[in-house]
Amino acid sequence: MEIFEEASVVRLRSHHQKYLLADDDEETVFQERDGTGQNARWTVELLDYNTTHVRLKSCFGKYLTASNMPFLLGMMGKKVLQTLPKRLDSSVEWEPIHEGTLIRLKTRYGLYLRANGGLPPWRNQVTHDNPYRTKHQDWTFWHVDVLRFRRDDEISARPPPPPPGQVLVNESPTQISPRLESNDDSAVEPIKAFEGRVITYEVVDGNGNVDQTIGERRFNFKGNTIEELKKALEEEMTVKEEFSLCSRNPLNGNLYPLRLQLPPNNAVMHVVVVPLLSKGKRSYPSSNSRICVENEYF
Repeated sequence: MEIFEEASVVRLRSHHQKYLLADDDEETVFQERDGTGQNARWTVELLDYNTTHVRLKSCFGKYLTASNMPFLLGMMGKKVLQTLPKRLDSSVEWEPIHEGTLIRLKTRYGLYLRANGGLPPWRNQVTHDNPYRTKHQDWTFWHVDVLRFRRDDEISARPPPPPPGQVLVNESPTQISPRLESNDDSAVEPIKAFEGRVITYEVVDGNGNVDQTIGERRFNFKGNTIEELKKALEEEMTVKEEFSLCSRNPLNGNLYPLRLQLPPNNAVMHVVVVPLLSKGKRSYPSSNSRICVENEYF
């Protein structure tokens, strides 16, 4: 049983050095020396309620089944088929019994999966019975070739690793949980990810130079208008005097009042705070504007 606990796909080779194949008619099984095709692959299913038996599924999605139909009238041996019953019963369950390096597959009825030899109609046929002749005992032994291990299935089922340099973000359950089914319009929506942008700012001194004692600082801004940005900066900064909101011309370095709306995207904005009493270089008249801003788009 140990080999079937580790294997997810196997190939069964009989004493006659022929492989157990599922016929293309999707009903019968037989033996053949060529075991390279998909018809020779059998998927192993473990039983939750029984640790000693397994099911074997063909490439057509049907189970190896010990039927109660005789192979030939008046002769021992019953047909082995591939079926897909509505209810999986004991006819599709096999008990692997180890005999050294070989195994025998035993049905719930005490019979064994048998690879027949000899003349037609027995040649290449597969039945289940209990051979009474000693020379036929070997016909119930099978070699098991493992084509795929169960641990390989677990590895392939894992998500691929992220590309180099990509950072994985852990999402809380509330961010990915679907909306609860409810007839109440007040049903709670999932929490959305952060919506806003990063604001970095610097303060210029009375001579128009960047105040190095303050340096560059940053904060998260969730607003959408210039007025909201003004209020957010007033709360964020330690500078208490009045200041102006501007944008800087990248060509000449002049500061201009920011009178339009903020950019529609959430690009990072670099804020330059200019106190109204500052002698910094400006190309706008004195106004009620209180802050200067330099936009940087990344």
